[in-house]
Amino acid sequence: MDIPKPRAPRRKPYLLAALGLAALVAVTVGLSRLRPAAPTVDKASVWLDTVKRGPLVRQVKGTGSLVPESIRWLTADTAGRVERIHVRPGATVTAGTLLLELSNPDVQLQALEAERQLASAEGDFLELRELLQTQRLSQQATVATLTAESAAATRRARLRLPLDAPRA
Repeated sequence: MDIPKPRAPRRKPYLLAALGLAALVAVTVGLSRLRPAAPTVDKASVWLDTVKRGPLVRQVKGTGSLVPESIRWLTADTAGRVERIHVRPGATVTAGTLLLELSNPDVQLQALEAERQLASAEGDFLELRELLQTQRLSQQATVATLTAESAAATRRARLRLPLDAPRA
């Protein structure tokens, strides 16, 4: 029969973990006590002055021409043409500067057609107004005639004259 041997305690992994934790704490404490290292700059290359409020003027001189990195062309949804260019590239512009004049023949034709329709509608309006004025005068004449006949009938009724009696 075998006799069981007592197991030897395993202290080595615990000891290594404790030593590692102690080393980590020591490195952290050591690094936290260090002062931050400021970069060194030569004093001759630094300008010392006070901060002032005002415009920041930056002038850059160079030779050559200014060329855009990319050009984006804009296309119009409707047809048109440039009639006159008022400002050339490189000119100073403000908010109210007229750059160029554009025209669209289709829109101009539509405007002329609309003006023609307006003139036609105004003519029809004037004609209808004159017709209504004539009808109003005709109806006023009819009312005046009927009023006169009513007055004559009333006068005859008072005198009791027959209807076919001569009118005076």
